[in-house]
Amino acid sequence: MTDSPLRIDDRGAIRVVTVDRPDKLNALNSATLDALHAAADAASTDPDVRVLVLTGAGSKAFVAGADIAEMSGLSPAQGRDFALRGQRMMRRFERLPKPVIAMVNGFALGGGLELAMCCHLRIAADTARLGQPEINLGLIPGFGGTQRLLRLAGRAAALELCLTGAPIDAVRSLQLGIVNRVVPAAELEAETMKLASQLAGAAPLALRGILDCIQVGGEAGIEEGLEYEAAQFGLVFSTDDMREGTSAFLDKRKPVFGGR
Repeated sequence: MTDSPLRIDDRGAIRVVTVDRPDKLNALNSATLDALHAAADAASTDPDVRVLVLTGAGSKAFVAGADIAEMSGLSPAQGRDFALRGQRMMRRFERLPKPVIAMVNGFALGGGLELAMCCHLRIAADTARLGQPEINLGLIPGFGGTQRLLRLAGRAAALELCLTGAPIDAVRSLQLGIVNRVVPAAELEAETMKLASQLAGAAPLALRGILDCIQVGGEAGIEEGLEYEAAQFGLVFSTDDMREGTSAFLDKRKPVFGGR
């Protein structure tokens, strides 16, 4: 549909989802939240998609935040519902059984940083700026910013970014562990697609097991996490991919994984 807030482009086993509202710096309104949730559902069930890449249209912004014009008139109950709507969408991406990479091509502020943080990996252009500026509007992060910043960067960084609202550059974001890699802006797409291609060629069921283990372990005690990892480790021994991978290693050839 021409009025969709997203562009979706399949490049082999890699699906690129672009928030396409450049005139609004790709701000997240209700329609965009719903479209992203639907895109996550579609990618999850499509057997031809092995990796998802999220980015924003244009060179200025990944996503510059939530749509302030839409939020400004909300009642308290509507505000809570809007937050839950965004949280459900981002949790859907976070729990996707396939790797999700955020290609951060510009401003990732407020809801934009929250969207990037729900992805499994983040690659940022060296020109990107990241932050949680909600305090400057008399607001607080509502799509998971306080919780994911705390888990990614630690208490001190989460408090500084949320309490001051000041954005930080890509290099500082890398130092804090908010992003995985920083690359020159001109090389961002190529480097992101290189990583996505590497993951698309990996064993899909093993990727899913790793994602599950880290998700579960991150919220559980060490004993529960270890037990879950052992169960997932045993489960992959039932897959054709495990037989292919070990046979290829012994035969000194490159494995071809079918996701079975």
